[in-house]
Amino acid sequence: MTNPEHSFHYVYILRSIHFPAQTYIGYTTNFRVRLSAHNSGQSHHTRKFYPWALETVIRFKRRTTALAFERYLKSHSGKAFARKRLMT
Repeated sequence: MTNPEHSFHYVYILRSIHFPAQTYIGYTTNFRVRLSAHNSGQSHHTRKFYPWALETVIRFKRRTTALAFERYLKSHSGKAFARKRLMT
């Protein structure tokens, strides 16, 4: 039986625990495994500021929608939206 979690696509926002001003936006099909990779230094882009805490995760049924939302969150207006609506 397949794990239903893997039939979804996730866009997530991480916040560095030691450097709280640092955030990271990413896409994955399994955010628990991806968070573990970020926190073990396996990701070149996030290694400098780990460990990370999960700030927000949003689940999508369609990959294209998730990737479009990730791209939006990385834009100037998307970052403003995330700061105002998705992060504490």
